[in-house]
Amino acid sequence: MNGMTRRTMLATTFGSAWASAASTPGLTKRPFRYADIEAKIARKDFTGIFKDDLPTPCMVLDKALFDQNLKTMAEHCKRTGIDLRAHCKIHKSTDVAKRQVALGSLGICCATIAEAELMVGAGIKNVLYTCQPAGKNKIWRGILLSKKDPSFMMVADDPITVDLLDEAAATAGIRPIVLIDLYSGLTRAGHATGQPGLELAKRIDSKKNLKFGGVMGYSGGASHTKGWETRREKSVKDIAPVVETAMLCKKAGLNVPLITGGSTGTYNIDKEIGLTELQAGSYVFMDTLYMYVGSKAGTKEYSDFKTSLTVLTTAVSANHRGQVTIDAGNKAMLKPTDEVKGRPEIKVENQGAEYGILKWNDGDGLKLGDKVELYCSNLDTSTNVYDRYYVADGDRIVDVWPIMGRGGAVQR
Repeated sequence: MNGMTRRTMLATTFGSAWASAASTPGLTKRPFRYADIEAKIARKDFTGIFKDDLPTPCMVLDKALFDQNLKTMAEHCKRTGIDLRAHCKIHKSTDVAKRQVALGSLGICCATIAEAELMVGAGIKNVLYTCQPAGKNKIWRGILLSKKDPSFMMVADDPITVDLLDEAAATAGIRPIVLIDLYSGLTRAGHATGQPGLELAKRIDSKKNLKFGGVMGYSGGASHTKGWETRREKSVKDIAPVVETAMLCKKAGLNVPLITGGSTGTYNIDKEIGLTELQAGSYVFMDTLYMYVGSKAGTKEYSDFKTSLTVLTTAVSANHRGQVTIDAGNKAMLKPTDEVKGRPEIKVENQGAEYGILKWNDGDGLKLGDKVELYCSNLDTSTNVYDRYYVADGDRIVDVWPIMGRGGAVQR
Protein backbone atom coordinates (compact mmCIF):
# COMPACT_ATOMS: atom_id res chain seq x y z
CA MET A 1 0.00 0.00 0.00
CA ASN A 2 3.02 2.27 -0.69
CA GLY A 3 3.68 2.73 3.00
CA MET A 4 0.14 3.92 3.73
CA THR A 5 -1.14 2.40 6.95
CA ARG A 6 -4.79 1.59 7.56
CA ARG A 7 -4.91 4.49 10.02
CA THR A 8 -3.60 7.03 7.49
CA MET A 9 -5.90 5.68 4.79
CA LEU A 10 -8.93 6.19 7.02
CA ALA A 11 -7.73 9.65 7.95
CA THR A 12 -7.50 10.53 4.26
CA THR A 13 -10.92 9.05 3.47
CA PHE A 14 -12.70 10.98 6.20
CA GLY A 15 -10.24 13.84 6.17
CA SER A 16 -12.30 17.02 6.06
CA ALA A 17 -14.57 16.40 9.03
CA TRP A 18 -11.84 14.89 11.22
CA ALA A 19 -9.26 17.51 10.36
CA SER A 20 -11.67 20.31 11.23
CA ALA A 21 -12.28 18.97 14.72
CA ALA A 22 -8.73 17.81 15.35
CA SER A 23 -7.22 21.13 14.34
CA THR A 24 -9.45 23.23 16.54
CA PRO A 25 -7.06 25.50 18.49
CA GLY A 26 -6.62 24.38 22.07
CA LEU A 27 -8.88 21.34 21.78
CA THR A 28 -6.23 18.82 22.80
CA LYS A 29 -3.21 21.02 23.45
CA ARG A 30 -4.32 21.89 26.97
CA PRO A 31 -5.93 19.50 29.48
CA PHE A 32 -9.64 20.07 30.06
CA ARG A 33 -11.15 18.94 33.35
CA TYR A 34 -14.92 19.08 33.37
CA ALA A 35 -14.80 18.62 37.15
CA ASP A 36 -13.21 22.08 37.33
CA ILE A 37 -16.21 23.58 35.51
CA GLU A 38 -18.61 21.92 37.94
CA ALA A 39 -16.56 23.17 40.89
CA LYS A 40 -16.73 26.74 39.57
CA ILE A 41 -20.50 26.46 39.02
CA ALA A 42 -20.93 25.17 42.57
CA ARG A 43 -19.29 28.29 43.97
CA LYS A 44 -21.12 30.59 41.53
CA ASP A 45 -17.94 31.53 39.70
CA PHE A 46 -18.75 31.65 36.00
CA THR A 47 -15.64 33.46 34.77
CA GLY A 48 -14.09 31.76 31.78
CA ILE A 49 -17.00 29.34 31.18
CA PHE A 50 -18.29 29.27 27.62
CA LYS A 51 -20.87 27.26 25.68
CA ASP A 52 -18.09 25.11 24.27
CA ASP A 53 -17.29 23.94 27.82
CA LEU A 54 -20.77 22.60 28.49
CA PRO A 55 -21.87 18.96 28.50
CA THR A 56 -24.40 18.21 25.78
CA PRO A 57 -27.26 17.96 25.36
CA CYS A 58 -28.12 20.80 27.71
CA MET A 59 -30.42 23.81 27.92
CA VAL A 60 -29.05 27.28 27.20
CA LEU A 61 -30.96 30.45 27.97
CA ASP A 62 -30.21 33.67 26.10
CA LYS A 63 -30.33 36.17 28.95
CA ALA A 64 -30.95 39.25 26.80
CA LEU A 65 -33.94 37.68 25.00
CA PHE A 66 -35.29 36.23 28.25
CA ASP A 67 -35.14 39.63 29.95
CA GLN A 68 -36.80 41.21 26.93
CA ASN A 69 -39.68 38.70 27.10
CA LEU A 70 -40.24 39.40 30.81
CA LYS A 71 -40.28 43.13 30.14
CA THR A 72 -42.66 42.82 27.17
CA MET A 73 -45.25 40.91 29.21
CA ALA A 74 -44.89 43.17 32.26
CA GLU A 75 -45.37 46.30 30.16
CA HIS A 76 -48.39 44.81 28.39
CA CYS A 77 -50.09 43.95 31.68
CA LYS A 78 -49.39 47.38 33.12
CA ARG A 79 -50.61 49.15 29.99
CA THR A 80 -53.84 47.15 29.60
CA GLY A 81 -54.70 46.75 33.29
CA ILE A 82 -54.73 42.97 33.42
CA ASP A 83 -52.81 41.15 36.14
CA LEU A 84 -50.34 38.31 35.62
CA ARG A 85 -49.92 35.18 37.70
CA ALA A 86 -47.28 33.50 35.58
CA HIS A 87 -47.33 29.72 35.15
CA CYS A 88 -44.22 27.79 36.19
CA LYS A 89 -44.97 24.44 34.52
CA ILE A 90 -42.90 25.67 31.59
CA HIS A 91 -39.73 26.46 33.53
CA LYS A 92 -40.01 24.71 36.96
CA SER A 93 -37.44 27.17 38.28
CA THR A 94 -37.51 29.41 41.34
CA ASP A 95 -34.92 31.66 39.69
CA VAL A 96 -37.26 32.35 36.78
CA ALA A 97 -40.29 32.68 39.06
CA LYS A 98 -38.62 35.25 41.30
CA ARG A 99 -37.76 37.35 38.29
CA GLN A 100 -41.37 37.18 37.09
CA VAL A 101 -42.62 38.29 40.51
CA ALA A 102 -40.04 41.09 40.64
CA LEU A 103 -41.53 42.47 37.42
CA GLY A 104 -45.10 42.44 38.69
CA SER A 105 -46.48 38.91 38.58
CA LEU A 106 -48.97 38.64 41.46
CA GLY A 107 -47.69 35.17 42.28
CA ILE A 108 -47.07 31.92 40.42
CA CYS A 109 -49.33 29.21 38.98
CA CYS A 110 -48.31 25.56 39.36
CA ALA A 111 -49.56 22.46 37.55
CA THR A 112 -48.32 19.95 40.13
CA ILE A 113 -48.30 19.87 43.91
CA ALA A 114 -44.51 19.35 43.81
CA GLU A 115 -44.13 22.60 41.86
CA ALA A 116 -46.30 24.34 44.43
CA GLU A 117 -44.15 23.02 47.27
CA LEU A 118 -41.04 24.24 45.48
CA MET A 119 -42.43 27.75 44.94
CA VAL A 120 -43.90 28.16 48.42
CA GLY A 121 -40.69 26.78 49.91
CA ALA A 122 -38.77 29.48 48.03
CA GLY A 123 -40.85 32.14 49.77
CA ILE A 124 -43.06 33.02 46.80
CA LYS A 125 -46.52 34.20 47.88
CA ASN A 126 -49.92 33.88 46.18
CA VAL A 127 -49.16 30.54 44.54
CA LEU A 128 -52.13 28.99 42.71
CA TYR A 129 -52.21 25.20 42.28
CA THR A 130 -54.22 24.91 39.05
CA CYS A 131 -55.00 21.18 39.22
CA GLN A 132 -57.75 19.93 41.51
CA PRO A 133 -56.18 18.01 44.44
CA ALA A 134 -57.59 14.48 44.36
CA GLY A 135 -56.72 11.70 46.78
CA LYS A 136 -55.12 11.73 50.21
CA ASN A 137 -51.61 12.60 49.02
CA LYS A 138 -52.51 15.73 47.05
CA ILE A 139 -55.25 16.95 49.38
CA TRP A 140 -53.06 16.84 52.46
CA ARG A 141 -50.03 18.31 50.73
CA GLY A 142 -52.27 21.17 49.59
CA ILE A 143 -53.69 21.63 53.08
CA LEU A 144 -50.22 21.73 54.63
CA LEU A 145 -49.10 24.30 52.07
CA SER A 146 -52.11 26.44 53.03
CA LYS A 147 -51.10 26.10 56.66
CA LYS A 148 -47.54 27.15 55.83
CA ASP A 149 -48.67 30.06 53.64
CA PRO A 150 -52.28 31.31 53.94
CA SER A 151 -51.96 33.03 50.51
CA PHE A 152 -51.65 29.63 48.79
CA MET A 153 -54.69 28.76 46.63
CA MET A 154 -56.24 25.59 45.21
CA VAL A 155 -59.03 24.84 42.72
CA ALA A 156 -61.94 22.39 42.72
CA ASP A 157 -64.25 21.23 39.94
CA ASP A 158 -66.21 18.65 41.97
CA PRO A 159 -68.39 18.86 45.11
CA ILE A 160 -66.61 15.78 46.46
CA THR A 161 -63.30 17.64 46.48
CA VAL A 162 -64.91 20.64 48.16
CA ASP A 163 -66.23 18.45 50.97
CA LEU A 164 -62.92 16.63 51.44
CA LEU A 165 -60.95 19.87 51.52
CA ASP A 166 -63.36 21.26 54.11
CA GLU A 167 -62.93 18.18 56.32
CA ALA A 168 -59.13 18.21 56.03
CA ALA A 169 -59.04 21.96 56.70
CA ALA A 170 -61.10 21.45 59.86
CA THR A 171 -58.66 18.81 61.06
CA ALA A 172 -55.70 21.11 60.32
CA GLY A 173 -57.41 24.13 61.88
CA ILE A 174 -57.04 26.36 58.81
CA ARG A 175 -59.23 28.04 56.18
CA PRO A 176 -57.62 27.57 52.72
CA ILE A 177 -58.56 29.57 49.62
CA VAL A 178 -60.36 27.52 46.96
CA LEU A 179 -61.43 28.65 43.47
CA ILE A 180 -63.87 26.89 41.16
CA ASP A 181 -62.32 25.39 38.02
CA LEU A 182 -64.77 25.70 35.12
CA TYR A 183 -64.99 23.92 31.76
CA SER A 184 -63.29 26.05 29.09
CA GLY A 185 -63.17 23.87 25.99
CA LEU A 186 -60.90 21.09 27.28
CA THR A 187 -62.63 18.00 28.66
CA ARG A 188 -59.68 17.18 30.91
CA ALA A 189 -61.08 19.25 33.78
CA GLY A 190 -63.63 21.89 34.71
CA HIS A 191 -67.10 22.00 36.24
CA ALA A 192 -70.07 23.07 34.10
CA THR A 193 -70.50 26.81 33.72
CA GLY A 194 -73.66 28.80 34.41
CA GLN A 195 -75.96 27.75 37.24
CA PRO A 196 -74.02 24.54 38.05
CA GLY A 197 -70.87 26.62 38.40
CA LEU A 198 -72.65 29.04 40.69
CA GLU A 199 -73.83 26.15 42.86
CA LEU A 200 -70.27 24.86 43.20
CA ALA A 201 -69.10 28.33 44.20
CA LYS A 202 -71.88 28.57 46.79
CA ARG A 203 -70.87 25.20 48.17
CA ILE A 204 -67.33 26.45 48.78
CA ASP A 205 -68.59 29.71 50.23
CA SER A 206 -70.92 27.87 52.61
CA LYS A 207 -68.11 25.81 54.17
CA LYS A 208 -66.88 27.32 57.41
CA ASN A 209 -63.39 25.91 56.85
CA LEU A 210 -62.95 27.16 53.27
CA LYS A 211 -62.70 30.59 51.68
CA PHE A 212 -64.08 31.12 48.16
CA GLY A 213 -61.28 32.58 46.04
CA GLY A 214 -62.82 33.15 42.62
CA VAL A 215 -63.15 31.53 39.22
CA MET A 216 -60.66 29.81 36.91
CA GLY A 217 -61.05 28.76 33.29
CA TYR A 218 -58.16 27.84 30.97
CA SER A 219 -58.80 27.61 27.23
CA GLY A 220 -55.89 25.39 26.23
CA GLY A 221 -57.42 24.90 22.82
CA ALA A 222 -57.15 28.59 22.04
CA SER A 223 -53.47 28.92 22.92
CA HIS A 224 -52.08 27.49 19.69
CA THR A 225 -54.98 28.24 17.35
CA LYS A 226 -53.43 29.66 14.20
CA GLY A 227 -54.41 33.14 13.08
CA TRP A 228 -55.04 35.87 15.64
CA GLU A 229 -58.70 36.49 14.70
CA THR A 230 -59.47 32.76 14.73
CA ARG A 231 -57.66 32.46 18.06
CA ARG A 232 -59.67 35.34 19.45
CA GLU A 233 -62.94 33.68 18.37
CA LYS A 234 -61.92 30.44 20.05
CA SER A 235 -60.92 32.19 23.27
CA VAL A 236 -64.20 34.15 23.39
CA LYS A 237 -66.19 30.96 22.82
CA ASP A 238 -64.39 29.13 25.64
CA ILE A 239 -63.91 31.93 28.17
CA ALA A 240 -67.10 34.00 27.86
CA PRO A 241 -69.16 31.36 29.77
CA VAL A 242 -66.51 31.39 32.54
CA VAL A 243 -66.80 35.17 32.90
CA GLU A 244 -70.60 34.95 32.79
CA THR A 245 -70.49 32.43 35.63
CA ALA A 246 -68.31 34.81 37.63
CA MET A 247 -70.93 37.52 37.08
CA LEU A 248 -73.63 35.14 38.33
CA CYS A 249 -71.57 34.60 41.47
CA LYS A 250 -71.30 38.34 42.02
CA LYS A 251 -75.05 38.82 41.52
CA ALA A 252 -75.62 36.09 44.11
CA GLY A 253 -73.62 38.13 46.61
CA LEU A 254 -70.37 36.17 46.45
CA ASN A 255 -67.05 37.97 46.51
CA VAL A 256 -65.12 37.03 43.35
CA PRO A 257 -61.54 38.30 43.77
CA LEU A 258 -60.17 36.52 40.70
CA ILE A 259 -61.28 35.53 37.22
CA THR A 260 -58.13 33.77 36.09
CA GLY A 261 -56.98 31.92 32.96
CA GLY A 262 -55.42 32.84 29.65
CA SER A 263 -52.14 31.92 27.99
CA THR A 264 -49.22 33.29 26.01
CA GLY A 265 -51.22 32.80 22.83
CA THR A 266 -54.18 34.82 24.10
CA TYR A 267 -52.39 37.33 26.31
CA ASN A 268 -53.58 40.27 24.17
CA ILE A 269 -57.14 38.92 23.87
CA ASP A 270 -58.36 37.85 27.31
CA LYS A 271 -58.65 41.27 28.95
CA GLU A 272 -61.50 42.25 26.63
CA ILE A 273 -63.34 39.00 27.41
CA GLY A 274 -63.32 39.75 31.12
CA LEU A 275 -60.43 37.87 32.71
CA THR A 276 -58.79 39.78 35.54
CA GLU A 277 -55.49 37.92 35.32
CA LEU A 278 -53.38 35.82 32.95
CA GLN A 279 -51.75 32.46 33.61
CA ALA A 280 -49.27 32.84 30.73
CA GLY A 281 -46.03 30.91 31.00
CA SER A 282 -44.44 30.05 27.64
CA TYR A 283 -43.68 33.70 26.89
CA VAL A 284 -40.45 33.51 28.90
CA PHE A 285 -38.85 30.96 26.53
CA MET A 286 -41.15 30.25 23.53
CA ASP A 287 -40.95 27.16 21.28
CA THR A 288 -41.58 26.11 17.69
CA LEU A 289 -45.25 25.27 18.37
CA TYR A 290 -45.78 28.94 19.19
CA MET A 291 -43.53 30.36 16.46
CA TYR A 292 -46.12 30.23 13.69
CA VAL A 293 -49.52 30.71 15.33
CA GLY A 294 -49.73 34.20 13.86
CA SER A 295 -49.64 37.69 15.32
CA LYS A 296 -52.28 40.37 15.85
CA ALA A 297 -50.59 42.31 13.05
CA GLY A 298 -51.48 39.49 10.66
CA THR A 299 -48.05 37.95 10.19
CA LYS A 300 -47.58 34.19 10.09
CA GLU A 301 -44.82 34.45 12.69
CA TYR A 302 -45.74 35.04 16.31
CA SER A 303 -42.96 37.46 17.13
CA ASP A 304 -44.41 39.16 20.23
CA PHE A 305 -41.96 37.15 22.34
CA LYS A 306 -38.53 35.92 21.34
CA THR A 307 -37.25 32.34 21.36
CA SER A 308 -34.77 32.58 24.22
CA LEU A 309 -34.26 28.90 25.10
CA THR A 310 -32.30 26.37 23.07
CA VAL A 311 -31.03 22.84 23.47
CA LEU A 312 -27.28 22.77 22.86
CA THR A 313 -26.05 19.59 21.14
CA THR A 314 -22.82 18.31 19.60
CA ALA A 315 -22.31 16.72 16.19
CA VAL A 316 -20.85 13.35 17.19
CA SER A 317 -20.59 11.65 13.79
CA ALA A 318 -20.25 12.92 10.21
CA ASN A 319 -19.74 9.90 7.97
CA HIS A 320 -22.57 10.46 5.50
CA ARG A 321 -22.99 13.23 2.98
CA GLY A 322 -25.50 15.91 3.85
CA GLN A 323 -26.01 14.91 7.46
CA VAL A 324 -24.51 14.72 10.93
CA THR A 325 -25.51 12.78 14.00
CA ILE A 326 -26.09 14.78 17.19
CA ASP A 327 -26.11 13.64 20.81
CA ALA A 328 -29.72 14.71 21.43
CA GLY A 329 -32.27 11.97 20.82
CA ASN A 330 -35.53 10.65 22.19
CA LYS A 331 -34.40 11.04 25.80
CA ALA A 332 -33.64 14.70 25.11
CA MET A 333 -37.20 15.06 23.75
CA LEU A 334 -35.92 15.71 20.21
CA LYS A 335 -38.75 16.11 17.70
CA PRO A 336 -38.88 16.57 13.89
CA THR A 337 -40.64 19.88 14.53
CA ASP A 338 -37.57 21.25 16.34
CA GLU A 339 -35.56 23.85 14.45
CA VAL A 340 -31.84 24.56 14.18
CA LYS A 341 -31.07 28.07 15.39
CA GLY A 342 -29.99 30.19 12.47
CA ARG A 343 -30.42 27.30 10.01
CA PRO A 344 -34.16 26.74 9.52
CA GLU A 345 -33.53 24.82 6.29
CA ILE A 346 -31.84 21.97 8.17
CA LYS A 347 -34.19 19.09 8.92
CA VAL A 348 -34.32 17.34 12.28
CA GLU A 349 -34.87 13.57 12.56
CA ASN A 350 -35.01 11.14 15.45
CA GLN A 351 -32.45 8.33 15.43
CA GLY A 352 -32.83 6.65 18.82
CA ALA A 353 -32.63 7.19 22.54
CA GLU A 354 -29.39 9.21 22.52
CA TYR A 355 -29.06 10.28 18.88
CA GLY A 356 -30.66 12.61 16.38
CA ILE A 357 -29.91 13.41 12.76
CA LEU A 358 -29.57 16.83 11.12
CA LYS A 359 -29.91 16.83 7.31
CA TRP A 360 -29.44 19.47 4.65
CA ASN A 361 -29.58 19.52 0.85
CA ASP A 362 -27.48 22.47 -0.24
CA GLY A 363 -25.01 24.96 1.12
CA ASP A 364 -22.55 24.64 3.96
CA GLY A 365 -23.24 21.78 6.31
CA LEU A 366 -22.10 20.90 9.81
CA LYS A 367 -18.88 19.23 10.87
CA LEU A 368 -17.85 16.69 13.45
CA GLY A 369 -17.57 18.37 16.83
CA ASP A 370 -19.72 21.38 15.89
CA LYS A 371 -22.03 22.72 18.57
CA VAL A 372 -25.61 23.20 17.38
CA GLU A 373 -28.48 24.95 19.14
CA LEU A 374 -32.04 23.70 18.64
CA TYR A 375 -35.35 25.41 19.31
CA CYS A 376 -37.48 22.76 21.01
CA SER A 377 -41.07 22.05 19.97
CA ASN A 378 -42.72 21.85 23.37
CA LEU A 379 -41.26 23.64 26.37
CA ASP A 380 -43.15 21.71 29.02
CA THR A 381 -41.87 18.29 27.98
CA SER A 382 -38.35 19.42 27.11
CA THR A 383 -37.52 21.32 30.29
CA ASN A 384 -38.91 18.40 32.28
CA VAL A 385 -35.95 16.17 31.31
CA TYR A 386 -33.13 18.60 32.07
CA ASP A 387 -31.74 19.61 35.46
CA ARG A 388 -30.43 23.13 34.84
CA TYR A 389 -30.47 26.20 32.61
CA TYR A 390 -27.10 27.57 31.52
CA VAL A 391 -27.72 31.32 31.29
CA ALA A 392 -25.71 32.85 28.48
CA ASP A 393 -24.59 36.32 27.43
CA GLY A 394 -23.45 35.58 23.90
CA ASP A 395 -21.11 32.60 24.24
CA ARG A 396 -20.29 33.35 27.88
CA ILE A 397 -22.12 31.51 30.67
CA VAL A 398 -23.10 34.01 33.35
CA ASP A 399 -25.31 31.91 35.63
CA VAL A 400 -26.77 28.45 36.17
CA TRP A 401 -30.35 27.92 37.42
CA PRO A 402 -31.62 24.55 38.70
CA ILE A 403 -34.72 22.94 37.17
CA MET A 404 -37.00 20.94 39.44
CA GLY A 405 -37.26 17.25 38.53
CA ARG A 406 -40.62 15.64 37.80
CA GLY A 407 -41.16 14.19 41.26
CA GLY A 408 -39.87 17.17 43.19
CA ALA A 409 -36.47 18.36 44.27
CA VAL A 410 -34.21 18.86 47.23
CA GLN A 411 -34.95 22.59 46.85
CA ARG A 412 -38.45 22.01 48.20
